[in-house]
Amino acid sequence: MARLVLALACTASFATASQAALFGDDEARRAIIELRQRLDAMQQSNQRASEDTSQLRRSLLDLQAQIETLRQDQARLRGQNEQLLQQSSELQRKQKDIAQGVEERLRQFEPVAVTIDGQQFTADPAEKRDFDAALEVFRGGKFADANKSFSAFIRQYPRSGYLPSARFWLGNAQYAERDYKEAIANFKSLLTASPEHARAPEAALSIANCQIELKDTRSARKTLEDLLKTYPGSEAAGAAKEQLARLK
Repeated sequence: MARLVLALACTASFATASQAALFGDDEARRAIIELRQRLDAMQQSNQRASEDTSQLRRSLLDLQAQIETLRQDQARLRGQNEQLLQQSSELQRKQKDIAQGVEERLRQFEPVAVTIDGQQFTADPAEKRDFDAALEVFRGGKFADANKSFSAFIRQYPRSGYLPSARFWLGNAQYAERDYKEAIANFKSLLTASPEHARAPEAALSIANCQIELKDTRSARKTLEDLLKTYPGSEAAGAAKEQLARLK
């Protein structure tokens, strides 16, 4: 009996040890499985993190490329804007030059106010230019050229306000050229058309001088006497008195 009890006790002890060993192996397997699962989860998490990082890196690179493209577009637009501003400025300058050119051309045809020998009138710019040019030739002592210039002026502008003055200077140019008869004709035309003109007394005196040069003393005396009657207060009247005194 004692032996049987001892055998049963040993069997029970062996069974208990076997169960304990079996239980320990299961726990270890579960722990290993959990560790593997955790490791797998960590690896998957790291892989996703790596993928997310790669995706973020690609997104940042794309964003940087977009920013660079925007900078280039901005620079190009800035350049185009500067070019447009330059073209606009150039266009405005050209328009201003054109407007000034048109205004200047129009001004060439606009009548201008003229005051000469006490007379006031309007004249075309070309008319004024031609008269001034002819007078400048006379004052330069080129009497033959002045004769041609004033003769051409009278033909071209027969109704000009300059006409009395033009005839006066034409007569003086002819007198200087010793063309006394033509000079007398022009001076008389001035007196007939404009007897109140400021140059009229001088024209009458010049007629008398031409007649003296032509040895026509009787006509010269008559011209001087008429001058004294018609223009008694003029400077030419004083010279006429001296001329009459020498003719007697």
